[in-house]
Amino acid sequence: MESNNVTDTQKKKIALTGIKPTGIPHLGNYLGAIRPALELSKTCEARYFIADYHALNACKDPAVLRQMTLEVAAAWLAAGLDPDKVLIYRQSLVPETHELLTILLAFTPKGLMNRAHAYKAMLQANAEAGKDPDDGVNMGLFTYPVLMAADILLFDTDFVPVGKDQFQHVEMAVDIAQSFNHIYSCEALKIPQALSSDTSSVLPGLDGRKMSKSYDNTIPLFVPEKQLRKHIMRIVTNSQGVEEPKDPDNCTIFSIYKNFATPEQIQALRERYLAGGMGWGHAKQELFELMNEHLSPMRARYDELMANPAEIDRILAEGSAKAREFAKVKIKYLRQVIGME
Repeated sequence: MESNNVTDTQKKKIALTGIKPTGIPHLGNYLGAIRPALELSKTCEARYFIADYHALNACKDPAVLRQMTLEVAAAWLAAGLDPDKVLIYRQSLVPETHELLTILLAFTPKGLMNRAHAYKAMLQANAEAGKDPDDGVNMGLFTYPVLMAADILLFDTDFVPVGKDQFQHVEMAVDIAQSFNHIYSCEALKIPQALSSDTSSVLPGLDGRKMSKSYDNTIPLFVPEKQLRKHIMRIVTNSQGVEEPKDPDNCTIFSIYKNFATPEQIQALRERYLAGGMGWGHAKQELFELMNEHLSPMRARYDELMANPAEIDRILAEGSAKAREFAKVKIKYLRQVIGME
């Protein structure tokens, strides 16, 4: 087991997961991010927050931002997040985050922000398009890593589960925290660690490429049963006939199936692939039935929550009030460290 995975000896450690509102999650989001993050509650003190201020960089439509916030909160709650057992809050309801952001900006070199992958990518895209280097770059985007550092450091976070593309942001939080601690000769800011999951392998989409909204090849997580089956039947396969043996290890259907099946079910389907006599339609039906069994309760809970947005607001408000109890104590201490109290 890799050193950056959580073990049973780390049960008291704090794991913080940021959830950016980007609309209704698809199957790849669930298997690659939501399910692994929820598993952390078994081994850590897990905390989750809706990163709505982060979303503001790209979304300036109030109605859309509100809707996406509800959708992503409902999705995680439907997927198994229990607000009675773990902390879930909305970033915008914890103003101490932005007080810490202001403090951290004083300890963040501009050169560090210049090296951020997202900023560099925009510079390159602008250069290729013959535009001004900073065209379309707002300060929210430029200082995004500092706000993320504030999210993390405010709650004495030990572990931050992130994808590989976000590792740099956690590393920047470490740099900023170490600079602060060095200047004040203290350990006021806990040094966090990026956490990757062994289950973070790429899930193929309908066309065999990585499942991604940008490829339009996703399987939506909460579509009705008939639509779910229609999506699964669209999975691209080769032209092998029913009687021909098939390779399960190079098959999108089998790759998705493995994420829901028991070891016994996986082995049984593998043997059917290798034996021949099973058409692609049969394999897709097997996948649909297994997925639908797993997703049906989640779908019902999601629909229930979206029909009652006041319940989502209540859950987030209560969680945010609890989060502020931690945040106020931390900010008071940091204000003492820097000489403001």
